[in-house]
Parts: sequence; C-alpha cells; structure tokens
Amino acid sequence: MKRLLRVATLMLLIIFTGAAAMAAQGAALEWSELPELPPAPGQSSQIGLAGPYAGVHNDALLVAGGANFPDALPWFGGKKVWWDDIYVLVKAEDGGYEWITDPSFKLPLPIAYGASFSTPEGVVCAGGCDGQKCYRDVFLLKWDPESRKVEIDKLPSMPEPMGFMAFAGKDGVLYITGGQKTMKDAAATDKFWALDMKKKGGPGFDWEELPPVPGPGRILPVTAAQSTGAGDALFVFGGRTFGPGVDVKPLVDGYKYNFSNGEWSILDDVEIDENPRCFMSGTGIDSGANHILVFGGDDGVLFMELAGYEKKIKEATAAGDTKTAEEFRAKLIETQGAHPGFSRDILAYHTITNTWAKVGELPEGSHVTTAAIHWGDSIVIPTGEIRPGVRTPVILKGDAPAANEFGLVNYIVLGGYLAALVGMGFYFSKREKSTDDFFKAGGRIPWWAAGLSIFGTSLSAITFMAIPAKTFATDWRYFFMNMAQLLAAPVVIALFLPFYRRLKVTTAYEYLELRFNAATRMLGSAMFLLFQFGRIGVVLFLPSIALSVVTGIDIKLCIVVMGLLSIAYTVLGGIEAVIWTDVLQVIVLMGGALLSLVIIIMNIDGGFGEMMKIAAADNKMHTFDFTLSLMEPTLWVVIIGGFAANLISAGSDQAFVQRYLTTKDEKSAARGIWTSALMVVPASLLFFGVGTALFVFFKTHPAMMSPTMGNADAIFPWYIVTQLPNGVAGLLIAGLFAAAMSSLDSSMNSAATAVTTDFFRRFKPRATDHNCLNFARWTTVVVGLAGTAFALMMAQWEIKSLWDEFSKVLGLLAGGLGGLFLLGIISRRANGTGAIIGLLGSAVVQYFVRQYEPVHLLLFTFTGVVSCLVIGFLASLVFKSDRPTTGLTIYTIDEVDKALEPDKPTEPEPIL
Repeated sequence: MKRLLRVATLMLLIIFTGAAAMAAQGAALEWSELPELPPAPGQSSQIGLAGPYAGVHNDALLVAGGANFPDALPWFGGKKVWWDDIYVLVKAEDGGYEWITDPSFKLPLPIAYGASFSTPEGVVCAGGCDGQKCYRDVFLLKWDPESRKVEIDKLPSMPEPMGFMAFAGKDGVLYITGGQKTMKDAAATDKFWALDMKKKGGPGFDWEELPPVPGPGRILPVTAAQSTGAGDALFVFGGRTFGPGVDVKPLVDGYKYNFSNGEWSILDDVEIDENPRCFMSGTGIDSGANHILVFGGDDGVLFMELAGYEKKIKEATAAGDTKTAEEFRAKLIETQGAHPGFSRDILAYHTITNTWAKVGELPEGSHVTTAAIHWGDSIVIPTGEIRPGVRTPVILKGDAPAANEFGLVNYIVLGGYLAALVGMGFYFSKREKSTDDFFKAGGRIPWWAAGLSIFGTSLSAITFMAIPAKTFATDWRYFFMNMAQLLAAPVVIALFLPFYRRLKVTTAYEYLELRFNAATRMLGSAMFLLFQFGRIGVVLFLPSIALSVVTGIDIKLCIVVMGLLSIAYTVLGGIEAVIWTDVLQVIVLMGGALLSLVIIIMNIDGGFGEMMKIAAADNKMHTFDFTLSLMEPTLWVVIIGGFAANLISAGSDQAFVQRYLTTKDEKSAARGIWTSALMVVPASLLFFGVGTALFVFFKTHPAMMSPTMGNADAIFPWYIVTQLPNGVAGLLIAGLFAAAMSSLDSSMNSAATAVTTDFFRRFKPRATDHNCLNFARWTTVVVGLAGTAFALMMAQWEIKSLWDEFSKVLGLLAGGLGGLFLLGIISRRANGTGAIIGLLGSAVVQYFVRQYEPVHLLLFTFTGVVSCLVIGFLASLVFKSDRPTTGLTIYTIDEVDKALEPDKPTEPEPIL
C-alpha cells in the first residue's frame, strides 16, 4: 500500500507540475493590434475616425460613419468631414483577420457622435449629428456572413434628436444617457431613455422615458450596466456639462440606476489615490462579474486650459482687441500642437465595494470618442481620437491575461492530500465483504464521525465559495438559512429517523413502497438518481471553473482528477471510506477557512476592529430584516425556506439517510444528526465572516481584484492564490477540492445504493449478496464516470444553462418528493394513488410558482412540500385504499414489527 501511495503521489505531482508550467502572471489586460482600419472606397489612405458607430454582429466587427480632418488640423484651417462608409472586420480561415469594404456599404447619411450597442439581432445605432444638426433616427446594422453583405433595419426613433450620448444594455433592454439635442446653442441634457429589444416586432416596442440622470446635464459620459452582487444596475460616470450661459465643466460624479426599483442613487465622486478623476469621452465597458473598465479619456486639465484660451479669444474679439485675441489664439495653437495625448490609464470600478483603482495602461495612443466592445472573450477599441483633432486607424484588442502561477510547493501540498484520499480507500477496502459493509459500513461508524460526514455532505465546493461570495456581495441576511438546520434536526430525529432505523431499510425509498406502493418507490428513487447524476456534474464543473480561473489548471484536468480520485476511493472503500474521508475533508475545509479568516484580518490595517467598523459603515453586517414580505429575503422567509430545505434534504435525501444507517443504533444516529446541526453554527459564522473580511480587504485594496474574473464565486479562491504564500495557498485550495469531493463521494455511493437496492434487487431477486456487491461497485464507477463526462460536456460546450434548465425541471418535483415522506408519516388516510397525484399536483403548483414568482425563491421548497401534502391528502380521501399502515405512521411507529412481518411481501411487489 505504501508503494502504491508513493506512485499515486508522484503521478499527481507530474500532472500538476505540468499544469503549473502553463500558468503565468499577467496584467489586467494584454493588448495587441488588429489590422488597421482600411481606406474608404475610393480613398487612398485612412487617418482614423472619431465618433463612429461600432459593434459586433455574427462574429464580425462593424465600424460605420465617424468624422475626421483629412486635409489639415482644425487650428490650421482644416475642415471636419463626416462619413457614411461601413467597414466589416471578419476572421479569416488562416486564423487572421480581414477587412471587407464595398461601395454599397453605406449608412443612410454621413453621421458621427451617435451611440451604438451590440445585440444578437445586430448593432443598434442611435442618433448622432453632422455639422448642422442632431438626429433622432435609430437603426439596426446587421452582417450576413453567407452573402457577406450589410443590412440595415429601421427601429423606433428616439423621442428627440440626440448626439454625444452614451449607450448601455442589459438583458435585451438598451439605455441612452445624456447627450445634446442641437449643434447650435447646444446644452448638455439629463435624458434617460430605454428601448426593450425583447418587444421587437410586437406591441409597445418604442422608447420609454425614464427618470432623468441626477446632477447636471452631461455629454460623453461613461455608461455601463453591471451586476452589483444583489442585482443589476446601470452606472453613469463623468462626462462634461455646458450650455448657453453655462461654462463648460468636466464632471467627476457618479450615479447608479437600480433596475429592480427604478430609482437613482448617488455614488462617491470618481477618485484615484484620493485625487478626483475625470475621463471625458473615454470608453467604458462591463468586465468580469462586477467590474466596469474605463479606458483613457480626457482628464480635463488641458481641456480646461484650451477652453480658457477660447473664452479669452471670444472676449477679446467681442471687445475689438485683435492683438490680444491673436496672442491667445497663438497660445491655443501651441498648446494643441504640444498635446501629449489623452490619458492611457485603465481604471476599474468595482460595483460591490464602490471603489476605483488604476489597473494598467493602454499601449501608445489612447482612443476617445469611440466605443469599447465585447468580441468573444476580447475587448476591442476601434479607431477613435488620440489627440485633439488627431485620429488613428489602429484597432486595439485586449485579452485577459493567463492565470496566476500556482507554484510547485502548492501543487505538492495539493497532490499529497489527494493521494492520501486514495490511500484511505485502499485501507478500508479490506473490510468491504458484503453489501451491508459497502452500504452501511456494518454499523461500525461512531456517531461523531457520522455527524461530521452528514455535515460534510451538506457542504460542497460551491458552498465553500458561494457563502463567502454571497456575503461579500450582500450582507448576513442569509445567515439564518443555515441556522434553520437546528430547527430541522429535532423534527428529523422525531419523524424520519425512527422509520429508517426500525424498518431496517437500506434506502429511504423502501419506506415509500412499504407505506404506499412500489410505483411511488420507483418514482422517488429515479428522481433521486437523476438529481445525483446532475449534481455530480455540476459539483465537478463549477468549482473547476474557479480553480481554472485562479490557478491556471486546465478546467478539464480539474474535472478528471477530482472525478477519478473520488471514484477510486469510493469504489474501494464503500460508505466507510466515504465517511472517513469526509471527516478528513471537513477538518481540512474548516481549518483552511479559519486560517484564511485569520490571515485576511491580519492583512487589514487596524485588524478586526477596523474590519468591523468598515463593514458596519457599508451595512455589511445587516442580519435581521423584519419586513413583512414574502418577496424579499426577510428573516421569516429565510427561516421558513431554510427549515423546509433542511427538513427535506435531511429527511428524504438518500445521501443523508444512508449515514443514519451506519451507526450501531438509533440513539447514535440521532447524536450524529445533532453533531451535524451544531457544526452549522461555527461553520456559518466562519464562512460568513470570511465573506465580510474579503469585502473589507478588497475595499481597502481595490487594485488587488481581477477586473476580468467572470465568476463571482471565485473571489475567495482568487484571494487564496494571489495573496497567500506558497504552501498555505496549496492547503486552502486542497480545502476547496475537499469540499467538492466530500459531495462527490456521497453522491456516488448513495446513487449506487439506490440503483442496487431499489432496482437491481427488485429485478434480480435471486442475486447473491456477492453479486449485489460487485454490481454496486460497478454502478459507482458508471455513475461517477457519467457525472464526470457530464461535467466535461458542460466545460467543452459551455452549456452552464443546461444545469439551470435541468434544475428547473427537477425542482418541479423536489419539494413534492419530500412532501411524500411527510404525507406518509403524518397521515393515516394517505395512500399510494393520492401520493402520486399529490406529487404531480405539486409539480403543477411549482411550475406556476416558478413562472410567476409570487414568493422569494427561498420559499420554493416550502411551497412544494405544502402543495404535495394538501393535494395528496385530498386525493387520498377520494381514492381510498385498504392498505394497512400499522407501524408506518408516526401514530403507530411502536408497532413497526407488524409492518415488517406478515404484510411485507417476500417477492418484490408489482410496480403497478
């Protein structure tokens, strides 16, 4: 065995060391240049464009319109020219790019300084102006890759003409902020309009005027829609204000429009290193999970100096002082000619911590009066203005850098831990002589180990990341969701546990056959198996995303390593290996989280006291919400929803029930349930505390966050990998693996138990115990490989939404399944026909609950349980049954022996 462990460790080190070689440290974005904007048809050169429409459709970059000074700079008498050409950049077959131009690719008129935004239907282009007026026209610019032609569809016009505004979008709704309505006697506006593209082609498809942007009117602001952790919002920053009789002024203010309540709120002024920062005409875009990136822009310093010269020239000219006017005109030309270009800074705003940080610089030349565009995983900034009057044909492309290097020491720690798990499987394999050993560990498990395993089963890598991430993004209102397990524990012990122990079942679903009929048992077990199959896939896939983001380990490698190792020790050691590895993994998980919390607090200036002060100031410790509402995560919603979820999972989920059967008696099993419930208290304090500490750390160190990290749940792993020393980070990432594998092994073993007991033994009643044991082991392999393949499929095809849809379908019945057990336990009159009708009726109720969401999602399980109970009971009154219930309800539990002896069939009961 020792030799085998050494080999396993060596293999893991080779695998992970190879992964480490692929990881690298990078900046916020790594920049390259795409082919330059080509000359317009009939032109010999291209100097670049300011204010073009730009966007991506059908994987092609479209750039249209714009203005420039082709003959001379404006202060030397050059005249601005407005263009109507459309340029299309597509990916070539050789992996490069090529521009497509055609004299027929034309806008309806020469125009610039409008707004554009990419949608699946095409690039929406709104407003804009020429030298005389602003326009209110809106149209859709589309690229047809088959015909290689540009198409233009008309959309509803804006309520008023508008130019120099900003465009953003979220969930199919487009938003315009600011702008000016005229070219002469112009004034900045506070307009805020929305167009719901989901209504396209139907009634009500038109612009809606929303509450105006607070503060002064503005042109050329930065606007972007992004998640705040608690929901989505629109953010508006800076720009400049002006108007007749109003001096031009750069703006540094910021505002947030909350989509959920339709209200504006004021943000802190934009500051970098405690200095106010303006970025007029800069480009902004949502990035990652919670960032907005702002590229360049005019900081307003030279702009105000030039504006001052222009004002002096006007005043001197009006007074007839030609000499003074010429002196200031000379200073104006000199300053413009010596302009160094706009700011190259890349600024990042984090929507949760409400902080700004400089996270890098653009390469030479900062583009303004253009757009930043998502093109696949890249951010593209096409053409634009780099100095007053000077354009560029350069197309910049920014890509997220490679992940941070995890380090050899970290891989050694992680590899050693994973090898130890396989070793435990070999150790316990010597005891697996029968199905009773494989499924119930021969009743040898101490109550405290069973309790830790129950606790470990309820946690996963998603929990390890999601609770800190949720607390980081919101507050402590979900805390009592976990605490509800303390309320559920005595109910599980009183109502559920006696039946599982005294009826001597192997799966929870055997009770359903005894109480109702075989069809109910088969349906319940099949639903459980479907859920476990999907759960294995998602528990492998989602943590692997975070691990890949922060460590550079290939996501497929993460999936395969965790999947195969979990299969190995689960097949070898059965439930006994699962439980003891769970014990180890809970220790690693809890120890790693505690160590993290201590280190985070130590790295906050002022320590624990300052952390609590900052958290309280940002309302991050808000825990009790006594609002009488079922639509928000109020205290009542959290407790009721948490109680229902914990009661059903602990009372009817085979992964939990199986652990109750591994102790020597019912009293020991009850102690195990209480152990798990009590562990929730320190664990919740710990994980919620980590989330709050992370918030304070990153609020005081905003530049330490990755602005391109697209997985919000990866904030804790990101801290671990980027802020902790080698070895310590390896231990904590091992904790993340531990959390994932403690859920995987439970799902695999419980699924194998259900398949063998509820199906194989039913259809092979004469199979020997040895045959069943072999079948269970092979089933574990098949279930594990199928779940691993499902996770690899999600990673390959990027179909995370498949899990969402999968969960929705199963969620229609999940609460109802738990309701079946309660129906059988607490009602004498319930019967098999009524139970199945109750389950199906509950699915219908759940469909409408999910469709119309009359209550918060935390109550979905509760509505499923209650609807199944009510419908099932009423249906049972109609479809009566004489099936005996002695020993099968809470009222007759003391007569359980009668349920087992004459009434329990020696041959499997027919399913129908």
